Amino acid sequence: MSNNNEAKNKESISKTLIVALAVSLISAFFVAGAAIGLKPIQVQNQQLDKQKNILQIAGLLPVEDSANPEKNSANLVENMFKERIRPQVVDLQEGKIIDNPEINVNTFNAVSVAKDPQTSIELSDKQDIAKIRRRENFSVVYWVVNPQTGENENLIIPIRGYGLWSTLYGFLAIKADDLNTVVGLGFYQQGETPGLGGEVDNPRWKALWHGKTLFAADGTPNIQIIKGGVREDSADAVHQVDALAGASLTSRGVNNLLHFWLGENGFGKFINNLKNNS
Repeated sequence: MSNNNEAKNKESISKTLIVALAVSLISAFFVAGAAIGLKPIQVQNQQLDKQKNILQIAGLLPVEDSANPEKNSANLVENMFKERIRPQVVDLQEGKIIDNPEINVNTFNAVSVAKDPQTSIELSDKQDIAKIRRRENFSVVYWVVNPQTGENENLIIPIRGYGLWSTLYGFLAIKADDLNTVVGLGFYQQGETPGLGGEVDNPRWKALWHGKTLFAADGTPNIQIIKGGVREDSADAVHQVDALAGASLTSRGVNNLLHFWLGENGFGKFINNLKNNS
C-alpha cells in the first residue's frame, strides 16, 4: 500500500512539473512573439519621443499639455521635425560633418555605439569628467532650419553625463550665428532625487539658461553653475547659472558634462571648425 502511494505521489509530481514546464514554454513563446511584434512600434515611439524633445529644446514645440494633447500629436511632431530639423553626422575626432551612409540619423543610438570598442574610444580619468567611460567616434547633431530662407538658426547637440544617482541624457541648443549663445537646455531621461536633483526638469530652472554664453574668448568652455546664486551685476553673470537648491552633486554633474561635450573630447573641435569656416 505504501509503495502504491509513493508511486502515485511521484506520478502526481511529474505531471505537475510537466504542466508547469508546458505553461512556461507557452508563456515564453507568446511573450517573445509579442516582443518581436511590438519592436517596430517601440522603435517608432522612441524616435517620436526624441523628435519631440529636440523640438521642445529648440523652442518650437510647447511642453506636453495634458489638456490639449493634439498640440503634441505624432503627426504634428513628425511634420514639424521634417520641416524644421536637419540632422547631420559628425566625426568627433576630426570635428567635421561627414557623409556616412552606414549611419541612420533617425535610429542612431550614441550609447550603444559607445559600448563598441570598434566605434568608440576609452576615456582616461582625466578626460572623463562626465563619467561616461567611453565616447562614440561619431554623433548626430541637429540644425534648426528657417523654413523660408533655408538658413540654419540653431545647432542642437546631444549631451549626457553622470549626476548624483544617474546618467542624465539631454540636448543643448545653441544659436547658429555665434555658436556661443544658449537657446535651450533639457534632459529627457534622468533618475535624480525628486525635488532636488530632479529639478533639472523644472521649467523655471531651464529658463535660466536662455541667453547664457558658453565659451570664453579663447574658445574654451566657460559656462558655470554657481552655488549661492548668480550676481546679476557681475561681469561673469552671462556665463553663470544658479545651482539647483540642495543638489550640489547633480549641479556639478551638469556642469561637468557640459564642459566635456563642449570641450575637445566632445563637440569642441566641431564647433571651432564651424566658427573658422573649416
